[in-house]
Amino acid sequence: MPQSNGNHGTANVVADWTAAWADEAAANFSRMARLPFLWQRAQNVVKGATPSEVVYEEDRIKLLHYMSDTPVAYKTPVLFVFALVNRPYILDLKRGRSVVEHFVNSGFDTYLLDWGVPTDADRFLTLEDHINGYLMNVVEHVCERTGSSDVNVLGYCMGGTMSAMFTSLHQDLVRNLIMLAAGIDFGSRDGLLQLWTDSSVFDVDRFVKVHGNCPPWFLQNAFLMLKPVQNLIEKPINLYEKVTDPDFVDDYLTMEGWLNDNIPVPGEVFREFVKYLYQQNRLAKGTMPLGKHQVNLKNVTCPVLNLMATKDDLVPCSQSAAFNQLVGSTDKQTIELKAGHIGLAVGSRAQKELWPQACQWIAARSEPVA
Repeated sequence: MPQSNGNHGTANVVADWTAAWADEAAANFSRMARLPFLWQRAQNVVKGATPSEVVYEEDRIKLLHYMSDTPVAYKTPVLFVFALVNRPYILDLKRGRSVVEHFVNSGFDTYLLDWGVPTDADRFLTLEDHINGYLMNVVEHVCERTGSSDVNVLGYCMGGTMSAMFTSLHQDLVRNLIMLAAGIDFGSRDGLLQLWTDSSVFDVDRFVKVHGNCPPWFLQNAFLMLKPVQNLIEKPINLYEKVTDPDFVDDYLTMEGWLNDNIPVPGEVFREFVKYLYQQNRLAKGTMPLGKHQVNLKNVTCPVLNLMATKDDLVPCSQSAAFNQLVGSTDKQTIELKAGHIGLAVGSRAQKELWPQACQWIAARSEPVA
């Protein structure tokens, strides 16, 4: 009798193992069958979800105006200013993961500055050219178009740093300023980018002399190496395991499409950003040169909302938090979210918690339409 139970138990183990092996084999076959179609699906990813129109162009830049059936409820328009490193449609990635969508649906007349793709002819354009040139022209156009005397500005990453400089020099044109994962104080060594750009190991003058504009492949590889195991091993494995989930695949391809849609950075802008900010920390010190001007963040006196991600490897919270202490504003608030640099904009938690709160914050400080 015991021998019979033993044989029966062994048979059950073998049967369970065989069934598990068959199930996994079938699952792998289903995954493999879908892999050849990923490339085609990637080509069909839509870049930008909210209907828009180009209302201003200058050289390579464009200004997008977002259209909606929701009536405009506030007199002061919102202008999104993104970085020069990637494409700005991350702010309007897809339905349900769009920062733009939140503001449009909340009744804001919403605009986005697309810096375009720089060519070799743009290599000598400086931060001054972009901030007191292009950005100034865009702000003046939005004010003229809407009849408003100022704008609400939301600056993301490098775009936030540039927005802070613009506001410091032109406070009369900015009603409210939202900083999204924006670097200000580069004095710490909390992130790998601070270590990699240290003057002892990175000669930015020589780099720009050799390359002109900062090449997209250089930036892409640097971002990948911030989390090499996650980016090069874990993400592909996760895609393979969930390739039969259409919603996951759509999110994955949309995000990866943006992450790999890198563009060059004008050489002089790259030089100034690395030298004056990462290496010399001149913005936080109040000695940041911008053409004939010197940027003093104490001149920022408008309401400030500083949004930071606690898991941000690109712009650690230590780089952003100092902004609230450096500005002259009395109305200033900080919100930290458990997210990464990109998740702070498009993550599901940000969509549920952060952006409704940010829209309420700016709505309370904006003049309603009569």
